Amino acid sequence: MKESAILLAHDSHVMDVLFSKSGDTLLSAGMDNKIKSWSVPTWDAKATIEGHENSVNSLSLSTDEKTLATSSSDGTVRLWEFPSGELKHTLRGHKKTVASAAISPDLQVVASASYDGTVRLWYFINGESKAVLKGHEKNVASVAFSTDSKFLASGGIGGEIIVWSVKSGEIVERLLEHQVAVGSLQFSSDGRYLASSGGDQRVLIWSTEDWTVVRSIEMGSEEGYPRSIALSLDWQMMAAGSPYNVQLWSVERCELIEEVTLKIKGVYSLAFSPDGRRLANAAADKRIRIWDLS
Repeated sequence: MKESAILLAHDSHVMDVLFSKSGDTLLSAGMDNKIKSWSVPTWDAKATIEGHENSVNSLSLSTDEKTLATSSSDGTVRLWEFPSGELKHTLRGHKKTVASAAISPDLQVVASASYDGTVRLWYFINGESKAVLKGHEKNVASVAFSTDSKFLASGGIGGEIIVWSVKSGEIVERLLEHQVAVGSLQFSSDGRYLASSGGDQRVLIWSTEDWTVVRSIEMGSEEGYPRSIALSLDWQMMAAGSPYNVQLWSVERCELIEEVTLKIKGVYSLAFSPDGRRLANAAADKRIRIWDLS
């Protein structure tokens, strides 16, 4: 990995980063309550979206790239027109921080995970409440839809991952392999696998056919568990960020390819560009770092 750019992106911690499907835009969310967009590969600032009243914690772009969903510590999820940034809907109902939000690939539902211990489903078209999913005993930190939009995975402080039926809202499976908090969840583009990162310093790859673990990547980091993981579109590479490190792994071999140690604490989010040539990471020093992987 070669560091190719450093962006002084926000006035406080950068909480999330996300590349557009086209690869020409990088989005970032900050603890300064702002969402920003950046031109790729010049890294010029394109736009700033404001409206949240507290930290913006996650970003999700719809598959048609016309809607951006953001979650916030102000207890709301907001849907914005993309790229104009015009507010479409404000989704209210959570009682505490909303750590994560995701738009279903079929553009029917928005899911949100909150520190109030619930997962909520909202109708994408109008932002109205669809269901409140209760099953976690503690803070819920992450949600992810399967590529066919049939399942939703959620995880959080308790270490348990719950797989829900999006249609019925019922629990399909409880995945109990992680011993500590689950930080990130991501389904593969072919829908066959789910990846999860845990406070037990493991990334587990689950088969969506029977919800068993097919690979376990032992991080073995002395700097703490991976806060965030990202997988390349082809699922050949995985990036993991722990407090002072950014690591690159082979998913198939479960082997560490490269590790970069940073001088700052707090790598909050990672994102691969669609072509797999770049990796962006969000950090606590207000900056985004761009890594060249080619």
